[in-house]
Amino acid sequence: MLLEVCVDTIEGAWAAVRGGAGRIELCSSLSEGGLTPSAGLMRAAAQLPVPVYAMIRPRAGLFRFSETEKEIMVSDIELAKDLGLAGVVLGVQREDRALDRELLARLSDRASGMGRTLHRVIDVVPDLFAALETAIDLGFERVLTSGGQATADAGRAVIQEMVAAAGGRISIMPGAGLRPDMVASIIQSSGATEVHASCSVIVIDENASGLFCPPGGCRETSEDLVKQMVAAMDNSGY
Repeated sequence: MLLEVCVDTIEGAWAAVRGGAGRIELCSSLSEGGLTPSAGLMRAAAQLPVPVYAMIRPRAGLFRFSETEKEIMVSDIELAKDLGLAGVVLGVQREDRALDRELLARLSDRASGMGRTLHRVIDVVPDLFAALETAIDLGFERVLTSGGQATADAGRAVIQEMVAAAGGRISIMPGAGLRPDMVASIIQSSGATEVHASCSVIVIDENASGLFCPPGGCRETSEDLVKQMVAAMDNSGY
């Protein structure tokens, strides 16, 4: 079993590693669902002792991108490769909301030699299982999914169907809202061998709240929560 932790700071990345995470999804702006990390953050994360996958997403919102944004994504992939990161996290749509196979193939070509994860774009396409086959055809290693629902817990039945449909051709990685008290049951019901979580807690800085942090506080990766998640996974019986 492997736990991937999404982080948006280098301190969070090291907390995840100390807690036992097996892989890092490196982002900026997790409050926006995760955007492309800065060059400096990618360079620092390349020194981590576990594989690091960079999110390639130039802005918030759904996953239909302009020609200029597409070129930015290509450049960011090349930068992540040059800096020695293990992989990238991708997801793009057409106007009809289906996966943009042509653009995914182009981005994948630029990521040659790197690992590739299809992110939760799969949860907002019209045909989730058709998108899964596209990811398989394009050689992605894994798909991050909540089964088309707001959380992996709510989508566990579809996640189980996805694992069965994948038939070992690609890894199905449940994610979204996972906590230590539910991860074992998600693993047992789905048969997944890796999961994704933020393992974060809200930290409130009274001096910054409402100014340079959201009014409800900022989220920070918790080493203790990562440890709890890993322990729960180890006790899942798989």
